[in-house]
Amino acid sequence: MQINLKGVSSAHWQSVPAREIHPGVRKRDLWQGPAGAKAAILEIDANAAFPELDVHHPGPEEVFVVSGTFSDGVHDYPAGSFIHNPAGSAHVPQSKEGCVLFVFFPEG
Repeated sequence: MQINLKGVSSAHWQSVPAREIHPGVRKRDLWQGPAGAKAAILEIDANAAFPELDVHHPGPEEVFVVSGTFSDGVHDYPAGSFIHNPAGSAHVPQSKEGCVLFVFFPEG
């Protein structure tokens, strides 16, 4: 067996600088692939929400709730939940108690 780590990248999410994308919502970009796929951490403070509809275009979005409770404006998802939002779907990300999300965009 031969270990091959060519192309492997890693990041500790708390070491990646956060940038505020909306009031009370911060994004930490973890990785971006050459074809546009990307992974990020989203931190949503208690009682914060996106100010507009988040439309998934051109591709899907996959979300894993790391901590807290995430709401898409209709359903609440506790820590440990996985959500697949297909291309063309839309929601308003928010949280009453605050949450941390791992977000993956498999297409650019």
